[in-house]
Amino acid sequence: MASPTVPAKGAAEHKLPRTLIERLASHVASDGAETATIPTPFTGEPLATVPVSTAADVLKAYERAREAQRSWARLPVSERVKPFLRLSDALVDRRDEILDVIQLETGKARRHAMEEFLDVALCSLYYARRAERLLRPRRRQGMMPGVTRVRELRHPKGVVALIAPWNYPFALGASDIAPALMAGNAVIQKPDTQTCLSSLWVLDLLISLGLPRDLWQVVVGEPAEIGDPLIDNADYLSFTGSTKGGKAIAGKVASRLVGYSMELGGKNPMIVLDDADVERTARGAVRACFTNAGQLCISIERMYVHEAIYDRFVPRFAEITKNLRLGTELSFDVEMGSLTYPRQLDVVTRHVEQAVKEGATVLAGGRPRPEVGPLFYEPTVLTDVTGEMDLCANETFGPVVAIYKVKSEEEAIRRANDTEFGLNASVWTKDVARGRRVAARLEAGTVNVNDGFGAAFASYDAPMGGMKQSGMGRRHGSEGLLKFTEVQTVASQHFMDLEPPGKIGYDTFADVMATGIKLMKRLRVK
Repeated sequence: MASPTVPAKGAAEHKLPRTLIERLASHVASDGAETATIPTPFTGEPLATVPVSTAADVLKAYERAREAQRSWARLPVSERVKPFLRLSDALVDRRDEILDVIQLETGKARRHAMEEFLDVALCSLYYARRAERLLRPRRRQGMMPGVTRVRELRHPKGVVALIAPWNYPFALGASDIAPALMAGNAVIQKPDTQTCLSSLWVLDLLISLGLPRDLWQVVVGEPAEIGDPLIDNADYLSFTGSTKGGKAIAGKVASRLVGYSMELGGKNPMIVLDDADVERTARGAVRACFTNAGQLCISIERMYVHEAIYDRFVPRFAEITKNLRLGTELSFDVEMGSLTYPRQLDVVTRHVEQAVKEGATVLAGGRPRPEVGPLFYEPTVLTDVTGEMDLCANETFGPVVAIYKVKSEEEAIRRANDTEFGLNASVWTKDVARGRRVAARLEAGTVNVNDGFGAAFASYDAPMGGMKQSGMGRRHGSEGLLKFTEVQTVASQHFMDLEPPGKIGYDTFADVMATGIKLMKRLRVK
């Protein structure tokens, strides 16, 4: 049975106002000599034309950004956060406009575009409320209490280069850029050309809310043309994308001793324990696997189900999957949208076809749906997937999940950890304490108990990132802002110097200092 579809409205629904496109395009750092046409994945028809940046444009963008950053860094943090305090209200007031932009440039369902909207609104507000506290000077314990006084200071890095991905362009652009700017930096952002409109949209909005115009520069173009000047002039680099791409970029910045953070690929596991609630887990698994048509670094691609629950859970999960509503409509009725790029459709098709040819069983989906849109692929559930199939270990990044039966909790943990990746994981059980114990043994930067990925990702007070080949550094939490700063220690010495006073010899001074260590320990001063 094919997945049902939500009928599309007219072609006019898949357009953006020309005045909006022209205004957004004006924010690209480019002389305008070359342009690129962005198609909408829903139909393949042109959506917008934007200028393309050259290497010279990138260098000019850095000049403007550095000039703007010097003035911005001198402002009190309380002033720097004001545009971002205004941002959440402005986003709510213009919600429908940005949801349309996100859907039309990515092809995702509106409910999944809404997740991006919520992420930017809530994450930027989180940092706007806390930036002043996180960045204020802190007193630290000196070597000699009362004699050595120490303060820790935080300075901005300077100009941050941020390379944002195409799958969550609004969330993984603006939500990282906001703390970088609040920390006193300027930003040069390279969004993917296909999905640059949402970044330009929030930049346009922030300028109207008081952000200095040159502080956030957007460059658009191919890595072969603008990649080197972008990376070679950065004071810090933030990248979200593939592990292969991250390694190449890390090699470039390492030679300059420039800091970086990266969220990279994943082959994320979900463990269904023998006491899991079948209905709740099946519905949660659908969200975990098929949000944004599976084009999500933290979505689930491997599922390990205990044999005691397997025969009840798997048919129910497959049934719900078969009934997911596909469509191109700009409404919340659609449950799964399109893939974004033809190359992703090619990868998904190849992985599934190879697996089926070599013995995998299709329980749901398993085919493209060109009658819905050129890049649609049905949400797909497979069993009997073996180690030699590409689908088993390699990231598919599409609406496909493989289910494996396990005999024990120990087997599930071992197989979940049997991967080079370590980005996200999920555990389902009625016993939350048991779930937390299992979670602590999984080699993943975030683990969700009774949720697929949202509980950890949207908890902005906690760090989010990958272990193993899934990344370096973290976004969210205090590190999500402080990584964009240089830390400086300022220590002042009072009353006495760190050498023998007067005519006291070094032997006596050494004895006094050694005795002082024992005394400070006994008094718990140290």
